[in-house]
Amino acid sequence: MFEKLQIFKMAHAMAQHAGARQAVLARNIANADTPGYTARDIAPFAESYKSDAAFAQRATRPGHFGDTAGSYAVQARAGDAAMSDPNGNSVALEHEMLKAVDAKRQHDRALAIYKSSLTVLRAATGRR
Repeated sequence: MFEKLQIFKMAHAMAQHAGARQAVLARNIANADTPGYTARDIAPFAESYKSDAAFAQRATRPGHFGDTAGSYAVQARAGDAAMSDPNGNSVALEHEMLKAVDAKRQHDRALAIYKSSLTVLRAATGRR
């Protein structure tokens, strides 16, 4: 029932995006000492949501498309080559931690949107 409302679709997509970004950032942190590793990131949510909304596919059953969090395009970040270590690694732990905090805030925001929308829906139907 809720998956047909646009606000719930958007909140779900935002939470998925935050989870996917957190996974990419965790991989960057795990490879902080790997020689030649280039830090990666995914496109901001606003860009990926606009591009996905126009050509959204429909699943006929839950789990039909598998892991949708892995569907975001992971790219090497531009400009990180200037920050690279002598061993060619471009991961800066301070930046990765700040980006991880941003991903957590994005996930919390998605949950707050979902919760607020449920509250409005319950109030509209007379339930509290």
